[in-house]
Amino acid sequence: MGLREYIIRRLLLLIPIMFGVVILLFAVMQFVDPGIRVTVYIRNVRQMLEVQRYIHVYGLDQPIWTQFYNWLAQIFQGNFGVSAYYREEVLHGLLARVPATFEIVLYSVPIIIFVGIWLGVQSAVHKDKPLDHLTRIFSILGTSLPSFFFGILLSAIFIAQLKWVTAGRIGFSSGTLLSLMIQSGTWHQYTGLLTVDSLLNGNPAFFLEALEHLVLPAMVLVFIQTAVMVRVTRSSMLEALSKTYITAARAKGLSKNEVIYKHARRNALIPVVTISGLLVGGMMTGLVITETVFLFPGVGNWAATAAQNFDLSVVIVYAMFSAAIFVLANLVVDVLYAYIDPRIRLG
Repeated sequence: MGLREYIIRRLLLLIPIMFGVVILLFAVMQFVDPGIRVTVYIRNVRQMLEVQRYIHVYGLDQPIWTQFYNWLAQIFQGNFGVSAYYREEVLHGLLARVPATFEIVLYSVPIIIFVGIWLGVQSAVHKDKPLDHLTRIFSILGTSLPSFFFGILLSAIFIAQLKWVTAGRIGFSSGTLLSLMIQSGTWHQYTGLLTVDSLLNGNPAFFLEALEHLVLPAMVLVFIQTAVMVRVTRSSMLEALSKTYITAARAKGLSKNEVIYKHARRNALIPVVTISGLLVGGMMTGLVITETVFLFPGVGNWAATAAQNFDLSVVIVYAMFSAAIFVLANLVVDVLYAYIDPRIRLG
């Protein structure tokens, strides 16, 4: 089976998986009172003033299969309900907050993956030597230290004491100015990413300020997630180095770098790719603790606040969004598997 056919087969599998997610979420919704459940169906905030009427309009007093059909019809029309807490369309709220989360991920993930793999490989190659001991100490600290504690510690030092930056995605005065510029049409939102849009709008001062506000959240993620990546890479690399084909490669007279980087590292990447996919998927679905500590207006903070206020429509859409992200992350992982080891395509 070629790589193209393998990808097509995996893409087709996404359809029943997402349909299963929708069925599961609908089943969970049946335990909720129709007066709350109707927010998943209605199209705008004004309709919330006539809840009883729209319970009948959307068939929440009808048999369960009618309710399911109505909900699917609303989803295919792009209507994901209205937030009772935020008083906005849920899809609009999600799309407004995804760029903030994605911006943290964009700057954190490359560092996490490349530094984590490099340190893990070096730790395995120099097993039981000073570099290995230092790397293992770092990985133990990173995996043991709670993200909220590290985030609060950084906030206390750099925000409260040194006053280097403020919490949030951008400073208060800059945020007010940005809102005025958007309203006046002098600022164009091309991507929703402040660091990218500021450059496209020719405003380097906003770029630097947005970048400064990303440093502390990124530090928390890089320190903790790199430690996980190092541990997985090290253990996988040690296993690969103990295989007989490595002994054979050394016996053939291949250089140390060829043995390590061409043979051992390539075969050690399978579990590392798995962890990377889960890591990116988990970060994209919201960095609840990190965003809450630094008051970052991302998906995680949005969903956590909604859950605390029993905002059903936001929770349902967040669950669908998370499922879609993890399904896509697993698809990318499967494709990378097939690229790294072509034998997987035969499975």
